[in-house]
Amino acid sequence: MKKINIYPIIVLLMIFAYECDDFIDTTPTDRISDKLVWKDVNTATLYCNTFLAYIDRYGVFSSPSQFNGNLTEGLTETFKYGSTVSGSRAGDANMVVFNPERIEPDQNLLNVWGVTYERIRRVNEFLVGLYELSTFDETTNNLFEGQARFIRAYLYFQLAKRHGGVILYTDMNLVKDKNRSSAEETWDLIESDLDFAASVLPEEWDAANYGRVTKGAVYAFKSRAMLYAERWQSAKDAADEVFNLKKYELAGKYEDSWKGGNKESILEYNYLVTGPNHNFDNAYATYGEAVDIGGAGAPTQEMVEAYEKSDGTTVDWTPWHTGEGTTLRPPYEDLEPRFQATVIYNGSTWQGKKMENSVGGTSGAYLEYGTETYPKGKTTTGYYLRKLRDESLTQITVYASSQTWVEIRLAEVYLNRAEALYRLSKPGDALKDLKVIRDRVNLPTATGLTGDALFEAIKHERKIELSYEGHLYWDMRRWRLADKNYPEGYNNYRVHGMKITGTEGNYTYQYVDCDKQNRKFLSKTYVLPIPNTELNNNSAIEQYDEWK
Repeated sequence: MKKINIYPIIVLLMIFAYECDDFIDTTPTDRISDKLVWKDVNTATLYCNTFLAYIDRYGVFSSPSQFNGNLTEGLTETFKYGSTVSGSRAGDANMVVFNPERIEPDQNLLNVWGVTYERIRRVNEFLVGLYELSTFDETTNNLFEGQARFIRAYLYFQLAKRHGGVILYTDMNLVKDKNRSSAEETWDLIESDLDFAASVLPEEWDAANYGRVTKGAVYAFKSRAMLYAERWQSAKDAADEVFNLKKYELAGKYEDSWKGGNKESILEYNYLVTGPNHNFDNAYATYGEAVDIGGAGAPTQEMVEAYEKSDGTTVDWTPWHTGEGTTLRPPYEDLEPRFQATVIYNGSTWQGKKMENSVGGTSGAYLEYGTETYPKGKTTTGYYLRKLRDESLTQITVYASSQTWVEIRLAEVYLNRAEALYRLSKPGDALKDLKVIRDRVNLPTATGLTGDALFEAIKHERKIELSYEGHLYWDMRRWRLADKNYPEGYNNYRVHGMKITGTEGNYTYQYVDCDKQNRKFLSKTYVLPIPNTELNNNSAIEQYDEWK
């Protein structure tokens, strides 16, 4: 079957038109005119391809529009950035969690307003040209429209999950002064665009069009979007459509689930060593892989303690919650397979080396947060991120990273449907979906869960299964739990790590505060503000109530 194998295409089209019987030809000679685009399917296809690169912009590996290049998990209890100064993959996340007052209309690292509207304008320009100038048959037109409207829905989703109701443009009638629509109207447009795309796009494309958005990708994305919209039946129905296609299945091993190029991957974006590529491995490298780079951020002790043992029981971490330290080794090897595939811990193997992650270590090293401006490959939590990294890339200063970004995989669709079923008061069916996810890693699934207990189980599976894929922070926002329901409460909360001293066979493990100051989440930031650049140029728009 075909996957969404998106290779970004940089297109430079130069046509020099010459008309002998025209006295003056005013047709631009440095680009293709709109009319010519819609006379040639190949040219229109190249035009459409440029929109696929937007998936990269909001992903994890490139992510300039996700959180200024940072993992949003850095805004949760699961990930700690090691730098004390602001900067992408440095201290940006720390600045926000320590001082959420920094989020304001003029300063907001989560803001994507301007760049996303520019991308929406480009998609709408494409659609207007299609509607008014296309010479293609109806089937071809529908395929182009379906792809473009999927991307438009994807872009409006990025705005809606941050703001709720936003300004809606569906054509090139760009009214300067226009107020935002309601959240309901915004989700209506997103759902409508996705429904149209699903109705016209194929289950798979032929070989010549390998890599385009498919019906399955649209339905999978809709199952996500409709959870944010709190349209539970729509989310459940969209997930059902994915499964009804019978084209996807979970990868046999969890560690392959996010790598792309398999039947679990539904929507993915591929990179090449020669470009386009990324530097994810460079940023999150362990100490010893290279000189003075890496260690940007690391999993926290809170995340480690969220994992169950491989038999489904929980670990009592009390013996390790001591500032004095203990020589008792933590039960890392007893934890379930998803931990082993996600976290590089003391004693684990990475790139053929046994990791130390200790003070003075050579393969992994510990750094107390706040003692140096940048970690330079050291970990401030005692752990490193294994998931999403390319273990085969051993020369990160010579070669760029090229691992695939999987935007949507089947495990998420199971979890999306489980949550929708819980909201629809169908706990038994929700547990069946959780069981599929847990069966892959041989974990037992509780039976008979309902109400809050079932919701806790769903939250746990999303946190563990989708870890570091860019979901947790946004989940906690849409659930309105970020200000009160993180472990022990997020306000005045700190993350912790394991400071390891000594040598192998004689290690001491010390529970340490990795923040040195309290974290906070302001309820008003559930809705992010409209930037002043929009307010200053749009006399009709009204700022959100939370920011007046």
